[in-house]
Amino acid sequence: MGARAFAGEGHAARRDADGPRVHPVGGRLASCASLANSAPMTVRNDKPSPAPAPGARMQGGHLLHRRGLMAGAAALGLAGCAANAGSDRFARIDARVHRAIADGQTPGAVVAIGHGGALVYGRTFGNRALVPSPEPLTWQTRFDMASLTKVLATAPSVMQFWERGVFQLDDPVARYWPEFAANGKGAITIRMLLTHYSGLKPDLPLDTPWAGRETAVRLILESTPDRSPGTQFVYSDINFLTLGILVERWSGQTLADYVQGNVLGPLGMTQSGFQPSGSLRPMIAPTQFDEHGAMMRGVVHDPTSRRMDGIAGHAGLFSDMNDTCLYAQALLDRRAGRPSTYPLQTRTVQMMTTPQQPDPHAADKRGLGWDIDTPFSSPRGDVFPKSSFGHTGFTGTSLWMDPASDTFVAILTNRVHPRGGHSVVALRHDVATLAGQALGLTS
Repeated sequence: MGARAFAGEGHAARRDADGPRVHPVGGRLASCASLANSAPMTVRNDKPSPAPAPGARMQGGHLLHRRGLMAGAAALGLAGCAANAGSDRFARIDARVHRAIADGQTPGAVVAIGHGGALVYGRTFGNRALVPSPEPLTWQTRFDMASLTKVLATAPSVMQFWERGVFQLDDPVARYWPEFAANGKGAITIRMLLTHYSGLKPDLPLDTPWAGRETAVRLILESTPDRSPGTQFVYSDINFLTLGILVERWSGQTLADYVQGNVLGPLGMTQSGFQPSGSLRPMIAPTQFDEHGAMMRGVVHDPTSRRMDGIAGHAGLFSDMNDTCLYAQALLDRRAGRPSTYPLQTRTVQMMTTPQQPDPHAADKRGLGWDIDTPFSSPRGDVFPKSSFGHTGFTGTSLWMDPASDTFVAILTNRVHPRGGHSVVALRHDVATLAGQALGLTS
């Protein structure tokens, strides 16, 4: 599929009518292959389904795609199913997700836990839409990934140019975009952008109407640091807007086309991309009403990205849980030196996922794109170590990975549906904690 079309107030608390829909487990990563080929099962009365039949094994990011195409056949085999998707050890996760739905914090959720190369837990809960009428959530539902765009698409794209020797991390941005030096930005380096230590404001101004990429570029150039570059962690979308523009300047392509050809394509992430086509709208989880009263569905939720037609370095990617699992396992495999389709070298991935902020002694620890230990790190929970890493998205998406235990926890929700005002911060923390406990990990 192409790059631009891949193939308010809380509402009243309500009960989730259906129980979790359970997906198969097994092999290395048995998960994504078999999940892609299994229809989700609706379970009544909040009782988990039994685990399905054995699934295909997966290594290094290869999987059996929905259309039956075998990618990396040599890496695939069959393995017995570990029937633990329905076992009691994950029952507390089921209960916690149901409580979040009942409390009105999200219409539904897709939750996946990978461990030791296998998907040991994969379930869907609740609905993907509440208005104009309820629609059950499925494993194949696409989500607006929001700021997960930064780590799934933009950061690896940037680091591909680092591997090619195009830049060094401590080079000033203005060396590659001279106009960027205006208004006190001359000392900002690429490292500062990747770690959110640039000192720039959190976002471009949105208090007056504007539209288009060229206007966004002008606003970036007009922006002024709030504090001395390199001295303090301030999460800023302008950082990754700028990185996306650097990718376009270096590649001569749009960010969407570059990501499709150099990140999503090599990984086999066929259900991911920017600007999803209208034909996919029914499979996309809606977010909320826009300023004109229209429900956003297949239109990026982030207002800055939306004003840029949905292609930006900080937000705009749409994806599903199958592709999210594929990405996570490929990254963990590459980081560990195992066979993988992840499009960066092992040493690069290791560097990106360890503290890289300008001051190594700073309290807020950030990798290159990835969050490690900051006030945003609650999705780590209470069990995974501070050497783990991850990221969140405003719409309700998150991915957290622990290389020490070869584990990832992915949660996809559209918690802003239908009118905003909901939070899954506590849910993310609690699911990660319960996952670590269920896997027998110790803090």
